[in-house]
Amino acid sequence: MADSLVVQSKLKEAVKGLDLRMDSSLPDAVNDKVAAILADAAKRAKENGRGTLRPYDL
Repeated sequence: MADSLVVQSKLKEAVKGLDLRMDSSLPDAVNDKVAAILADAAKRAKENGRGTLRPYDL
């Protein structure tokens, strides 16, 4: 996916809430992880003959 699925400012805020700092490469890593989760969920939905992604596909 070319566009980011992660809002960097929100991620930074969440990490700060954990009393940590954020490495500059973290947003890209989180984005890649979210994209992989969505791809796996989409595969599951399609295997079950559905065109709608549902929470339990995650």
